[in-house]
Amino acid sequence: MKQQKVIVFLPAFNEEESIAQVIRKIPRHFDPKVKIEVLVVNDGSSDRTVEQSWKAGADYVHTFAENQGLGSAVRKGLELCVLNGADIGVMIDADNEYPAEQIPELVKPILIGTADYVMGSRFMGTIKGMKWNRRIGNYCFTFLQALLLRKWIYDGQSGMRAFSRLAMEEAEIVHDYNYAQVVTLNLIRKGFRMKEIPIRYQVRKAGESFIKFRSYMTSVLPAIIKEMRRPVKKVIHNKTTSGVRGRGIQTLQSKGD
Repeated sequence: MKQQKVIVFLPAFNEEESIAQVIRKIPRHFDPKVKIEVLVVNDGSSDRTVEQSWKAGADYVHTFAENQGLGSAVRKGLELCVLNGADIGVMIDADNEYPAEQIPELVKPILIGTADYVMGSRFMGTIKGMKWNRRIGNYCFTFLQALLLRKWIYDGQSGMRAFSRLAMEEAEIVHDYNYAQVVTLNLIRKGFRMKEIPIRYQVRKAGESFIKFRSYMTSVLPAIIKEMRRPVKKVIHNKTTSGVRGRGIQTLQSKGD
């Protein structure tokens, strides 16, 4: 049986203190039918993020010359997963807050064909160390997504997600600052099947979050409005996906380059 290729990609901006831990925790051999590769999307870091990524075993590193924003990094990660022939793409934050060891649970619904898009839910699982203001902010933005989609969502801001190949090809992220809300709105509106699984979450011990309340509100809310105003077409689901397979990427470094 042909192996399913899963590319785990980590958007990273100045995460030298944590990214190696995340990469080393990614399970590489949990299923003989699954091949795992690791891609780092370096979003203009000025520290040793790239060096630490290579040392920890990253298979590819793509670098933006200047910081573009998390939304842009995730968009590029999805694009590179498709171009490198991934059947499934997994996004996980590089800050070591999310449990990389739970990636097998995250991809299982896609592997068995019961979902196209899977989010790791902190609020279905366990949360350690999240401040009350961030918790309330998460609840509010998640509730807004649920209202707009008329579908219950537990954790709309999760930094751990898995995408089928077709979901990666069709996902649209309409702003560069962030991706969390708009990609979920986009994919569910297009008819993709979403599932949440409980995960174990612990607030970062190193580095600093890019999220600032004012910039988050002034960037994310307009993007949600923009996404909901855009017409989208339902995607017809089948087991045969289109897209480019096996093509090289000129701007992507791999081991041995």
